[in-house]
Amino acid sequence: MPQTSTSHLVLIPSYNPGEQVYATVRAARRQWTPVWVVVDGSRDGTAEGLQAMAQEDEGLRVFVLPENAGKGAAVLYGLDRAAELGFGYVLTMDSDGQHPADLIPAFMAASMQSPDAMVLGVPVFDASAPSLRVKGRKISNWWANLETLWAGIGDSLYGFRVYPVDALRQVMHGQHWMRRFDFDPEAVVRLAWRGVRPVNLPAPVKYLRADEGGVSHFNYLRDNTLLTWMHTRLMIGFLLRLPLLLVRKIK
Repeated sequence: MPQTSTSHLVLIPSYNPGEQVYATVRAARRQWTPVWVVVDGSRDGTAEGLQAMAQEDEGLRVFVLPENAGKGAAVLYGLDRAAELGFGYVLTMDSDGQHPADLIPAFMAASMQSPDAMVLGVPVFDASAPSLRVKGRKISNWWANLETLWAGIGDSLYGFRVYPVDALRQVMHGQHWMRRFDFDPEAVVRLAWRGVRPVNLPAPVKYLRADEGGVSHFNYLRDNTLLTWMHTRLMIGFLLRLPLLLVRKIK
C-alpha cells in the first residue's frame, strides 16, 4: 500500500513524455499518495491518458496547462496549488522513467526528519548515461557550489528531490527566471542563499533508449547556453551576497 501524507506530495511535471509516463505515474502511485502530474502543454495524447487514469484513482490528480511553459513553470504551478491545499513539501521527479520511484518513501522520510532542508538526489549513473552529459554536469556542480560558498550541494541538476513549498515559491515569485531547463540548478542555489540546507541522498538514474520508450528534450546548444547565462547571473548574485555568505560560513 502506498504511504499517504497531508504534508508531502509527489509532483511530476510532464511534457510530451510518450507512453513511459504511465509507467512512471503508476510506479509513483505504488509508493505514495497523493501524486500530482502537471502536463505542460503536451501534444502527444498523454494529457488525455493521464486524465483518464486520474478518473479511476483518487490518489492521482492531473493538471493540464494549455501551452508549454517549461519545467520550472510547471513546477511553480504545482507549488501554488499545493500551497492552497496546505501541503508543505513536494518531491519532484521526471515523467520519463529516469528517476527511482521506489526511493520516494526514503526521500520523504528524510524531509520529515529535516523539515528545514531540501533533500537532493545525487545521481548514481549506470552504463546508459551519456558520457558527455555526465562530464558536463560536473561543471554545473562546481559553479553551483562556488555560488553557494560550498554549502554542500551534492548535485545541482538531478531533479529527483524534495523542496519546501513556501521557500521555493518565494524564490520563484521573486524573479522571472528558472522557468525552463535552468530550474533545477537555480532552485538549489537560491534556496541555499536563503539558508535552506541540502541533505544529499544517492539515487540511481536510468537513461532509457528510444526502443525502451525513452524521450529526451535536451538540446546541447540551447540548454547549455541557458545554463551559461544562468550561472552568469548567479555569480553576480553571489558576489552581492558574499559578505552574508561568509558570515554564515564561519558561524
